Amino acid sequence: MDRFILLMLASILSGFALLKVPLEGSFLESLQPVTDVIGLLAILVFSLFLIFKGVMALVGK
Repeated sequence: MDRFILLMLASILSGFALLKVPLEGSFLESLQPVTDVIGLLAILVFSLFLIFKGVMALVGK
């Protein structure tokens, strides 16, 4: 189970990395809005999942 939680944390970090990646001046500059949306979704989904797992562990299920 610890490896699964570490995978979720790594996914959150990769979402932050997608938000901070500099694409200005490259041929990928047009993809900047797409990478921002994917990064935000990754952060939100995996953070909410970790919060849910934490609440379920506190409740005892």
